[in-house]
Amino acid sequence: MNNQELAKIIVDKVGGKDNIISYQHCATRLRLVLRDFDKIDRDFIDDLEGVQGTNIANGQYQVILGPGKVNLVTGEVGKIVGESGSAQDSDEPKGNILQRGVKVLSDIFVPIIPAIVAAGLLMGINNILTSPFFNGRTDSIISLYPQIADLANMINVFSSAAFAFLPVLIGFSATKKFGGNPFLGAAMGMIMVHPELLNAYALGTTAPADVPVWNILGLAIPAVGYQGTVLPVLAVSWILAKIENFLHDKTPIWLDNLTTPLLATLITGFITFILVGPIMRNAGDMLTNAITFIYTKLGFVGGAIFGLLYAPITLTGMHTTPLYQLRPNLLQIRLCQADPLSSQQHQ
Repeated sequence: MNNQELAKIIVDKVGGKDNIISYQHCATRLRLVLRDFDKIDRDFIDDLEGVQGTNIANGQYQVILGPGKVNLVTGEVGKIVGESGSAQDSDEPKGNILQRGVKVLSDIFVPIIPAIVAAGLLMGINNILTSPFFNGRTDSIISLYPQIADLANMINVFSSAAFAFLPVLIGFSATKKFGGNPFLGAAMGMIMVHPELLNAYALGTTAPADVPVWNILGLAIPAVGYQGTVLPVLAVSWILAKIENFLHDKTPIWLDNLTTPLLATLITGFITFILVGPIMRNAGDMLTNAITFIYTKLGFVGGAIFGLLYAPITLTGMHTTPLYQLRPNLLQIRLCQADPLSSQQHQ
């Protein structure tokens, strides 16, 4: 049975495309949110060639297909169901607040996993080429064979792109999940990592007087990027989606296509750099400090707590935060006054 036939049968045996509210997939499972779960012919689907089992959890009917195959079958389901079934949420939230929160994060991060996996594996290849494994751990492959140094450099560029522009990926996926235009979300992610901003990774080694700021209406706003961050872009994506939908409702149809993207981006951009970004970055710093304290000071109890929290920490990307701890005091929006920070102009 080919993937097209399998997808057609699955759609038919869950009640047809009109019964499907949304569809998506993770690494191994086709996940369907249905209007009426009683219409599922579960025994028939379980016996299909290529189906490894089914499950109902978190308001989803999950068809286990295995890695690789799930991508192909989901694509065929999409052709049958169309855009009407591409929404990520049902009308009624399912499960308790923790389950709904985990589902939201899963819906956001699962689609970008392939990009992160590819980047991580490329980073491993780069480490193999550049780490000193030979002659008493003094020489690397590229030091022994300098003719491949440019190849290693190219691979390093490939591997770092997904992490350097992570807010773009998250902005697209999160804004789509929250009901907004995903391309506006990607644009907000681009704004947050714009090269004109001070790179977030460089903030920890930058003197306060050298941090660029925008002086606008009596506010000194640090012009600092959000490379590698997760919490700020999640919050910004939610705000963007809400503002965009509000503007769609209030703007005349003949003007909507012009002014809604403009105002949504402009308003969200100001909110990002004035309020949400600094607050969420500080929240990330505090979470990092709390996790570090628990893990290093509480012994085996801290290890147990850390193990319990590691799954949601990893899901949100916060397991990388110790790599880019930033100074919170540089991220506070303050009234312009005669101090080195507020007097420094954005370059």
